[in-house]
Amino acid sequence: MSAEFSQINRLTWLRFVRGIKSFVSSEVGRRAVMLFVGLIMFLFAINGLNVLNSYVGRDFMTAIAERNREGFLWQASIYIGVLAASTLVAVYYRFIEERLGLLWRDWLTRRFVNIYLEHPTYYRLNDRLIANGEIANPDQRIADDVRAFTVTTLSFTLMFLNGAFTVVAFSGVMWSISPLLFGVAVVYALVGSFLTIRLGYSLVGLNYNQLDKEANFRADLIHVRENAESIALLRREGRARGRVLRHLDELTANFRKIIDVQRNLGFFTTGYNYLIQIIPALIVAPLYIRGEVEFGVITQAAMAFAHLLGAFSLIVTNFQSISSFAAVIARLGSLAEAIEQAQATPVPTGEVCAHHRRTSECPICVKTPVAPAAIEVCENDGLLAYEHLTLRAPEDGHVIVKNLSVSVPSGTRLLVYGEDDTARVALFKATAGLWEKGEGRIIRPELDQIMFLPERPYLPPGTLRELLLRTGQEFVIDEARIRAVLRALDLEPMLARAGGLDTEHDWDSLLSLAEQQLVAVSRLVIAAPKFAFLDRIDTALSTEQVATVLDMLNANRIAYVNLGGLHDGLEYYDAVLEFAANGEWTWKALQPEQETYTERSAV
Repeated sequence: MSAEFSQINRLTWLRFVRGIKSFVSSEVGRRAVMLFVGLIMFLFAINGLNVLNSYVGRDFMTAIAERNREGFLWQASIYIGVLAASTLVAVYYRFIEERLGLLWRDWLTRRFVNIYLEHPTYYRLNDRLIANGEIANPDQRIADDVRAFTVTTLSFTLMFLNGAFTVVAFSGVMWSISPLLFGVAVVYALVGSFLTIRLGYSLVGLNYNQLDKEANFRADLIHVRENAESIALLRREGRARGRVLRHLDELTANFRKIIDVQRNLGFFTTGYNYLIQIIPALIVAPLYIRGEVEFGVITQAAMAFAHLLGAFSLIVTNFQSISSFAAVIARLGSLAEAIEQAQATPVPTGEVCAHHRRTSECPICVKTPVAPAAIEVCENDGLLAYEHLTLRAPEDGHVIVKNLSVSVPSGTRLLVYGEDDTARVALFKATAGLWEKGEGRIIRPELDQIMFLPERPYLPPGTLRELLLRTGQEFVIDEARIRAVLRALDLEPMLARAGGLDTEHDWDSLLSLAEQQLVAVSRLVIAAPKFAFLDRIDTALSTEQVATVLDMLNANRIAYVNLGGLHDGLEYYDAVLEFAANGEWTWKALQPEQETYTERSAV
């Protein structure tokens, strides 16, 4: 059984209960409660109609046995009326159940999406996945498991409530027919439930694994679709096919195990359900033969026994669904725990928890202890500085950046390079708050005054206006300003090809890599932060294009830290920070007016 499945524990069930309470107390909770009350009323109606149906059916069959024509016609008309009412109630019951399930799914999915997409939760979850597999397929859990959780929880809740109502409604009917028959039903259901659990318990872990294997297989197919051009150009079809088929083999192998367990379970449950049809007749028929009951009582007993045993045997009849449901609860529980761990950050004494808006005794952080992060990130308007910053590799902890202590005032243009790109990547991510291994302090401007331009540009589908402007600024920034920036970067042909600023495109397929990087630069220039971090923009841009970009940043008074190479023209920089392979560093001022800088080295 999956190690992750072992997380179905008390904390998982507490989250389960807490999630239901949160839903009930939410803005849509009142509407949800009203719908649930309506479902309870329909359950009462359904069970009442079922009991009435058992008596009508008894009298109907008795009229047939006694050849009573008038009684037969009267009972038949009542029978049809009860069945019509039962149909009406059952349809509306199902309609309200589906509406309530959709309402709950929408609320819970929005909640997961909101907390998952909080910075940097989604990044940390993916980092954990890559590093040690603590959480797999968070997207599939949010999309599919939330749906299964809400629909199945509601279905099982109503099923068990209906079972309880059925027991109350039919116990009296069954006892009045034969106390022995009532006792047989109880014992038969208890023994059947126990054996079903023993035979099918392994299904829970297998279903848990199957959900991840299905997600892995689907992710491979999506990868092929999204990278079709690269695969075709590099002729990597064989490697892609091998990976897809390997995950298909894992999927089918696990599903074979599920089928084998379901086969063994099916032998028992099928025989169990068949016996339900004959047991009432075996007990009640001798009473009819001795003349102690009417013929219709046999039919009534069969109906009452089936309803009562169905209520007692919910585990037997729904164990496969229950096993899948338990797997879904475990997966959502582990996702919730991973999100809490990703959100939990150390809170210095007396300060307020940045995410939970509580003091250092934040109960959420206390419930989700994490190793204290030694890298402290502080915000200071106009200042970028590193104080005794040491960055370590997440895999083995070796030093990448050693005791870095430098200050980069507003307006300074800095070039960062070194023998190993690892130090550059680590410094870039640490400044952005995405590197957790190490110690020391990073002082940087507020996030709206510093922007990071990664080596690989990110242009999500949408309009060009949406790409270039920050959220909420789409109709604030003058269009002439946008076009002027695009013109300065020689992007007017791209603008014409895109059909203007307000036409949606998949930009990865429309633009070249250089054009994508220039669009990202345009966004930076329009936003006009005080600092810009440029991560090897020369990877996608030519030397002339890099010079144009740096000229634009200078013209717009945007200080920049360029993590590039020495081939960049040094006239564009005020200082150089060089990293050695062992993490040691050297700082050198290039411009005479930068009097505060002297050549320094790490000790």
